[in-house]
Amino acid sequence: MLKKNKIVVTGGSGRFGSILKKIKTNNKIYFPTKKELDILKIISIKKYLQKYKPNIIIHLAGLSRPMELHDKDISKSIKLNIIGTSNIVLAAKNFNTKVIYFSTSYIYPGKKGNYSEGNSILPINNYAWSKLGGEAAVQMYKNSLILRVCMTEEPFIHKKAFYNVKTNFIFQKEIAKILFKILKKKGVLNVGGEIDTIYNFAKKNNPHVKKISRSNNKFFKKCPNPSMNISKLKKIIKK
Repeated sequence: MLKKNKIVVTGGSGRFGSILKKIKTNNKIYFPTKKELDILKIISIKKYLQKYKPNIIIHLAGLSRPMELHDKDISKSIKLNIIGTSNIVLAAKNFNTKVIYFSTSYIYPGKKGNYSEGNSILPINNYAWSKLGGEAAVQMYKNSLILRVCMTEEPFIHKKAFYNVKTNFIFQKEIAKILFKILKKKGVLNVGGEIDTIYNFAKKNNPHVKKISRSNNKFFKKCPNPSMNISKLKKIIKK
């Protein structure tokens, strides 16, 4: 019989955390509130880990959208995504607790696409830099797994989608199913769907979505193809 994991999920009240709560699993999962576990206070993290003694932390807490906020308030971005993640790692180290960190596909240069885990990275905006800052701390802790994820909500929330931008979009509920199959892995892993344009992905979910060009978008104008190679993920799932 497989040993049950005791898992703490930070940021459990967020979009993806809410989906995780609905997944049926034999693992014991805790979803602490910010009051119970504050990632900006290392003492708070240590107390929670001491009390519940998890063997895995799934670190979701941080600042994501809107991406412009990472330009307008870099202090908040740095505190939540870099310092907060560093605190998680420092606390986890005390208990030898594994850290699974959700990063982003946007840390890749975004020019040619099909990036593998070992390819060079070059974040295109402050959001991606902040996630890479978190990665730096996690990389230093060997009992960890970094997931470079490309996910979105279902249904596709936008009325328009870029026809000339390629990504690996996959719905959050599918990521949630994959997550419990890769808990034992370590290192870095690209996680997403098949490479396609955002428009083609959205069209499958919403036949009324309209085409739009990246030419007027500040981010995707510089980053037309942040798609990832997910062959490593496919091999793991197949096994």
